[in-house]
Amino acid sequence: MASKNETHINEFILLGLSSEFQPLLFGIFILIYLFTLIGNTMIILIVSLYSHLHTPMYLFLRSLSITEMLYTTVTVPRMLRDLLHKNKEISRMNCAAQFYFFCCLGASECFILAFMAYDRYLAICHPLHYITKMTKNKCLYISLGSWVTGLVLPLANIIMVFRLPFCNSKIIDHFFCDILQVIHLACMEVLPNTLIVIKLYVLIYTFLVIPLPFMLILLSYIRISMNVLRIRSAAGRNKAFSTCGSHLTSVSLFFGSATITYLRTEAINTYGGPKVWSLLFLVFVPMLNPLIYTLRNNEVKKALHRLGHTAFSG
Repeated sequence: MASKNETHINEFILLGLSSEFQPLLFGIFILIYLFTLIGNTMIILIVSLYSHLHTPMYLFLRSLSITEMLYTTVTVPRMLRDLLHKNKEISRMNCAAQFYFFCCLGASECFILAFMAYDRYLAICHPLHYITKMTKNKCLYISLGSWVTGLVLPLANIIMVFRLPFCNSKIIDHFFCDILQVIHLACMEVLPNTLIVIKLYVLIYTFLVIPLPFMLILLSYIRISMNVLRIRSAAGRNKAFSTCGSHLTSVSLFFGSATITYLRTEAINTYGGPKVWSLLFLVFVPMLNPLIYTLRNNEVKKALHRLGHTAFSG
């Protein structure tokens, strides 16, 4: 039975990035967002247009760029809008939709990064069988499977969390509908058993989309390192490791910042809180990835040069 103090809340208020420098923040973040869209679009174009890039490594890179474009678009435009508006209300339905797509695309990116590590493992540790074990069609199916799995896994979260009764406060101290913030607004004294079940499912979901893919990545690179260290020549070892450098950097940035964000410690709350740390993997990592894969990859740089030459000469 509902509590007498319970109110029917159909909208929430996103506090966002409260600062006296909001117009300046808007200018900075819109430039970062545009750079993210342009950088990832360029990678999608060159991989799609040039047949010599139709290899598993670059097909996975294209899938990663598509995912990151959508991932950052789920949260950043709303954040930009709230930086310029006093009315920061968001309906329960829109909040649920934002949270759902945030979870979908975040999970999909974790899976794609894990399969990219597996691809490097096959290429380095099983080079003779690589062509048969990792084909173009398999890459497409893996990417599609990552997206479909990402779409399915958060459904129970959405149904359980947003069917809860909310009372007292409707303020979400964040710039997007983060699940932990939303759960704190629920009438905890009303349905304690339900909240325990929800938190347990959130824990299981989090394990499936963050620690499990990360452990697969770690296992792949342990096997890669063991194999590469058997190579006698330093040039051969450097060549093998060079194909993994961009992916390792991307994995470190994404999983590192996501882990720090959701590791609730006093240090994190002191130095900016979860909002500031969330900016790392929601805003800055999607911007940096096109740079990481471009600057460290000669094939991508050559393709970008050809694309630019074609565009200007045309």
